Amino acid sequence: MNKLLVLFMGMAAVNGFGAESVFSYKVGNFEVYMLVENTSPGRDQILIGADEALKRRYLPRDFLSEVNTFLLRGAGRNVLVDTGFGGAVFESMKKLGVNPADVDAVLLTHMHGDHIGGLARDGKALFPKALVYVAEQEREYWTRTQVNRGAVAALAPYGNRVRTFRPGALGAALEELLPGITAIAAFGHTPGHTVFLVQNGDAKLLIWGDLMHVQDLQFPRPDISVSYDTDPAMAAESRKKILEYAARNKIPVAGMHLLFPAIGTVSPGGEGGYRWSPAE
Repeated sequence: MNKLLVLFMGMAAVNGFGAESVFSYKVGNFEVYMLVENTSPGRDQILIGADEALKRRYLPRDFLSEVNTFLLRGAGRNVLVDTGFGGAVFESMKKLGVNPADVDAVLLTHMHGDHIGGLARDGKALFPKALVYVAEQEREYWTRTQVNRGAVAALAPYGNRVRTFRPGALGAALEELLPGITAIAAFGHTPGHTVFLVQNGDAKLLIWGDLMHVQDLQFPRPDISVSYDTDPAMAAESRKKILEYAARNKIPVAGMHLLFPAIGTVSPGGEGGYRWSPAE
């Protein structure tokens, strides 16, 4: 069973809120650090198909939204999953004694700005030694459409240090990207949106990126998607499948928009929904 190690109380003034900035969790021999990049007021306008009655039923009056990244330390590597906007993530890593040059790999769940903003600045790579891993479908989409030119620009300074892969199907045998880390397809939010499975022995953790944005409503109603989703229907199907898989196999999950500590477990709830139990 995964076990909580440390709760580091770092006070970060983020958009006017004071919040814990680092949460530490153990997955076998991996140390997993959840790093809060940003906390801000939530926006119920992004919810697709959620009427006012549904919002009143599930949403607190002043709910929050969070942006997180995850630092994995184990197997002789420092691996960062997403980079946030490229702000508080660097201060949080510094508190943990990790410099940008110490990061061996950056895994991207997808290429929205709040996940790749810390890759580069002024045309220079901010992680001078890191390999960057991104789904082939994700890179191809943003390169072809040019809808988000910042995505292409963020990868450019890494040149031949960018590695593409094709995420595997949920439940299938998966090839490791790095020791103990595999990639699972969870398309819909973006065309190459990826969930990363971290595993050491029997201990596991699913880092699910943007599978969910408004936890108070989307856990009980996983059919509700958001306006940020490229394909809302596909995003809902991916969310339902990952939730069912995590609940059935009792695998803890971690999310870039779950609220602190952003790591916990899911269990079946009523009416086809799920309950969220954050790590204590």
